[in-house]
Amino acid sequence: MADPTRLDALEIHAAHQEHVIAELHDALQAQWRRIEALERQVLRLRDEMQQMAPPAPGGEPPPPHY
Repeated sequence: MADPTRLDALEIHAAHQEHVIAELHDALQAQWRRIEALERQVLRLRDEMQQMAPPAPGGEPPPPHY
């Protein structure tokens, strides 16, 4: 039969690991939400930049600057 103090220590250790895993899961979910928000912001900014850029006339590249 297992030593009660050893069993208690293992149960405490398992509970601590479960708590840490739950905290890491929550942190990971928060990071994914932040990444998704940043991706939406980048796409919006890209669209705004494209709208601000003047269209190339006739598809020709702009003339070189001197």
